[in-house]
Amino acid sequence: MTDNVVVLGAGYAGTGAISKLQSELGGSARLTWIADVDYHLVLHEAHRVVRDPDVRSDITFPVDQIADPSTRFIQDDVVGLDVDEQVVELAEGDDVDYDYVLVALGSQTAYYGIPGLEEHSLTLKSLDDAMEIHDEITQASQDATRGEPAQVVVGGAGLSGIQTAGEIAEFRDNHRAPIEIHLVEALDEIFPGNDPEIQQALRDLLEDAGVRIHTDDPITEAKDDVIEFDEGEPLEHDVLIWTGGITGRDALDDAELEKEHNRVNVEANFQTTEENVFAIGDSALIDQGDRPAPPTAQAAWQAAEVVGENIARAIENRPLKTWEYDDKGTVVSVGDKAVAHEVKPAFGVSLPVDTFGGIPAKNLKKMIAAKWIASVTSWNEARKSWSSL
Repeated sequence: MTDNVVVLGAGYAGTGAISKLQSELGGSARLTWIADVDYHLVLHEAHRVVRDPDVRSDITFPVDQIADPSTRFIQDDVVGLDVDEQVVELAEGDDVDYDYVLVALGSQTAYYGIPGLEEHSLTLKSLDDAMEIHDEITQASQDATRGEPAQVVVGGAGLSGIQTAGEIAEFRDNHRAPIEIHLVEALDEIFPGNDPEIQQALRDLLEDAGVRIHTDDPITEAKDDVIEFDEGEPLEHDVLIWTGGITGRDALDDAELEKEHNRVNVEANFQTTEENVFAIGDSALIDQGDRPAPPTAQAAWQAAEVVGENIARAIENRPLKTWEYDDKGTVVSVGDKAVAHEVKPAFGVSLPVDTFGGIPAKNLKKMIAAKWIASVTSWNEARKSWSSL
């Protein structure tokens, strides 16, 4: 009897897993791919759309460029997972049966119970989100003057917040728009939890770009036109963007799996508490010993390679592989500039510094995105996207 393998999500984790499963299964199982959009978005470049919506065609790839003709694709919202009946519940279509399912639904924004924050802020979790931010800052800048510039506040100074603030600064400069940009972080430094060297390098680039940085003071309430802090003075805003955290998707609310904040606990082989349910990416807390794997694109790419093979192994009753995250370094963009930190040497060539910027860092970031695009589509598609990365 042919097994039904179902993959949920078209982010890095789901898209990478589909590519791997197609090569691993070779038609020996029925493969179904379910996602709420009919394209894959290179999410770590979505902030580029905030500056220029035309970029979107270079960072989105239709599923038919990725899926084999034999792979069934369903565009629908996943609203539930019944592990007892082994079905995926959809918002509009019929339930989809599975023998093995991979949960790669990504995450949604966490608001940490801060009053008013969800109601009054924009997020950056999708292409539509990036377009909405672009539209809002465009309108705000048109309504502003040099004497009373538009106030744009980005909450959360992690990777997404930093890159979003950098793109808004480029938008401001390109359009000579009257905008003041604020980057707000509750902890004592931007890019929390990272090496002070890259924190300072990013702070320097942001400040050079005219971004005002506010740290060490959490937001206590968000209103329509102002945010309140625990200690500091209130900060007025015309546009408020929140990038401060993630939580699991609502679709997993009732799934009888071991979870924390709706993110599924999985072993290092990606199995959940149900042997035929696997999970990776932001949907999962993947056991890596002292702490789970980070919720990053890099980790999702690596995990997708192994989970595809492991599902094929499970079907064949073979032992599963254990995955160990390999941190290859960090590259962060601030507008047209970038900072690279602790990047592992390529081709055996050692790098003379831990942290660097300039053209080498900028091109490295472009190459990382191009390599991903090529891995799920082709190098020809990656070349066409190069100028937008």
